[in-house]
Amino acid sequence: MTTPYDKLLARKRTWTPVQTKAGKLREGAELSIYRALALRQLELPVGEFIKDACSKEIPEASRTLLESNVVDEVKHDLALSFIANAIGTNPEAEATATQLREAWDSHPDHTVVKAMVLERSVFFVILPFFRFNGDAGLRTVSADISRDEQIHVAANTLVCRELGYSFSKSLDDLRKETVRWIMEPLGKSDDKYLDTDFWMSQSDSLLYQGKAEGLTETKRARMPAFFEHSNSNLPQYA
Repeated sequence: MTTPYDKLLARKRTWTPVQTKAGKLREGAELSIYRALALRQLELPVGEFIKDACSKEIPEASRTLLESNVVDEVKHDLALSFIANAIGTNPEAEATATQLREAWDSHPDHTVVKAMVLERSVFFVILPFFRFNGDAGLRTVSADISRDEQIHVAANTLVCRELGYSFSKSLDDLRKETVRWIMEPLGKSDDKYLDTDFWMSQSDSLLYQGKAEGLTETKRARMPAFFEHSNSNLPQYA
């Protein structure tokens, strides 16, 4: 019998990160991009959250998919490290991201719940933000990671539902603090993709409703055509 976890696993696409070259970031978004990039520090902890969950009470049908998702997090960390190599990093942002990573690590909610909240309402804010405001390499990497994260979020949501787990108010507060920190440099703008409150509202919607209507445009917007890239920006697909 094919389970929902089997169907999600079958949707996976293999890709290999490559070192990108720096391009132009969208004016006004630069500091928030560096803050969001600093949170690549959370990719490997999310993998550890899922590894920890796999050692405990999870639906057995989900195990193969979840173990595959852990491998994805290593790949995401590598891809985002390549971006950091290309465009550089902000030392203050890196230091604050380390503090946030420690807060997520030490939070007492179940590890699969923490992974679900992070991927659903933090990573799925960061990734479209990258796609709309990043350079060509960053936009391509974010699209590849997004395809994986769609599967991760669906898997973690299913597991939480089967186990009857939900997030605490304090974890929700940490989620808000994290997204607010990323987007705070934007301030107010007539361009919604450069507006702090817009991104905060999308994070709320993603967590509480499982969707973000304001981000539907990013599915088709600002994706680089192949001719925009040097070959070094193009990932390798199986």
